[in-house]
Amino acid sequence: NVKNGGMAFGIKSEVAFNVVKEVKKVCKKPLMVKLSPNAEDIVDMALKCEEAGADCLSLVNTFKAMAIDIKRKAPVFQNITAGLSGPCIKPIALRMVYEVCKSVHIPVIGMGGIDTYEDALEFIMAGAYAVQVGSSNFKNPYTCKEIVEGLQAYMEREGLNDLSEIRGII
Repeated sequence: NVKNGGMAFGIKSEVAFNVVKEVKKVCKKPLMVKLSPNAEDIVDMALKCEEAGADCLSLVNTFKAMAIDIKRKAPVFQNITAGLSGPCIKPIALRMVYEVCKSVHIPVIGMGGIDTYEDALEFIMAGAYAVQVGSSNFKNPYTCKEIVEGLQAYMEREGLNDLSEIRGII
């Protein structure tokens, strides 16, 4: 959407409903829909996507943000705004995942600022079926391996056999 002038797509529930419904007519595989945190109402968006036939939800994508170069007196980004990701969005992403998980009956994949196994655990305890790691991979290509090892060690320490034992406990 940056190439299309930053066109806002996926922020209106009815538009998402129609897109998911049409895609489901031709899609032969399970359909995972990635939700924007910029949606007017993330829970309504999730419910509409579920109603339209989404098999799974993934949230959140980047937050619309901007930065200004004070020396050049101009936007940092050519498109003026860009997507904000990384650890700074985790508390907001976690809240959105929690709210959506409490509202839908399909799996939710949580993401947004996950750097450590503790971050991943927070999303799972909030109800996420699984997690995705994005930005952290750029600064540490071993992030996912470290998260898996951390989760395994945590489960061993806590006497857990499966993450389902703590999924959605909040």
